[in-house]
Amino acid sequence: MILTSKAPFFAVAVLLSMAFSVIPAKAASEHGTAAEATALVKKAKAVIAANGREKAFAEISRKDGPFVDRDLYVVAYDNKGTCLAHGGNAKLIGQDLSDVQDVDGVFYVKERIEKAAKNPSFWQDYKFTNPVSKKIEPKSVYCETSG
Repeated sequence: MILTSKAPFFAVAVLLSMAFSVIPAKAASEHGTAAEATALVKKAKAVIAANGREKAFAEISRKDGPFVDRDLYVVAYDNKGTCLAHGGNAKLIGQDLSDVQDVDGVFYVKERIEKAAKNPSFWQDYKFTNPVSKKIEPKSVYCETSG
């Protein structure tokens, strides 16, 4: 969770877990790396600090903006699970996603909130339906709280 003076929230950079696998160079260039995901969250936090939440969240939510890179995008949630910004799906902004489950029944946003209460940064793995291929794929997210 990225904690601010107004309301707590956290930013997440999402990438497919297969980016960590040994894959051909051409395929690897289609996927972000763990280092790139981490850097993207840090960049989002810096923009929020410099420009304020409203302006930064609008920028984070632009599909053609600087917070979307291949399969990487930034998402921000408050500490109750409400989506505040989403680089992958703007339709989710404003929605309470705390009860969303993956195919294995994992409440991954709730789990994120619980982890964020105890850790300033962490990785989380879960399964997600790829919006392009419609296949169930492993996903990893890098999360940071504000402070």
